[in-house]
Amino acid sequence: MAIKALFLNCTLKKSPQTSNTRALIDKAVGLFGELGVESEVIRVIDHKVAFGVSSDEGEGDEWPHILEKVKTCDILVIASPIWFGVRSSVCQMVLERLDGTYADGDPVTGQYPLYGKVGGVIVTGNEDGAHDVSANTLFNLTHLGCVIPPNVDCYWVGDAGPGPSYIEAGGDRHLYTNRTVRYMVHNLAHFAKFLKENPIPTNLKELDEEARKVSD
Repeated sequence: MAIKALFLNCTLKKSPQTSNTRALIDKAVGLFGELGVESEVIRVIDHKVAFGVSSDEGEGDEWPHILEKVKTCDILVIASPIWFGVRSSVCQMVLERLDGTYADGDPVTGQYPLYGKVGGVIVTGNEDGAHDVSANTLFNLTHLGCVIPPNVDCYWVGDAGPGPSYIEAGGDRHLYTNRTVRYMVHNLAHFAKFLKENPIPTNLKELDEEARKVSD
């Protein structure tokens, strides 16, 4: 059973600049490979993605190309650095663009395109903010239709204030991060396979109609 993972790297650094977030992504990619999961990594800032909340913001917008990959993956991992204590502006833009998928529901069930997928989050930064980024991003993903298994947040943060980031600080040797990346990968792979074999049956259109009958 083929399982595909897609990582959206929301670094603020364009290629070929070194991305600390990509370094941690690569750990997850390697672990997924050991489980037979195929991975693709997209550095969003390298693409001309327009601001907006629809699936297509018109001429020159490269988001539709990325969105097609989102729709065909089984595992979606949003990866973001921390800036000013919150997720990057690129990450925020990605979630805002994913808002457009609410309008792309299945014609029969009404399920959003992210139904049947599992979601996770990777965070890097040189000070606090990982819990905030993880909590908000995972909440957004579940509202968009993703299943969120246990322990699918993986992060590394350095000491408070300016200082070395993941690569320079030797974060690849950090026990907690190395533990949580393994938890994340194994749980995402397991639940992705489970959902392939057991699709979510919920018919949102039928439930919407039931709700209308008992609402003002």
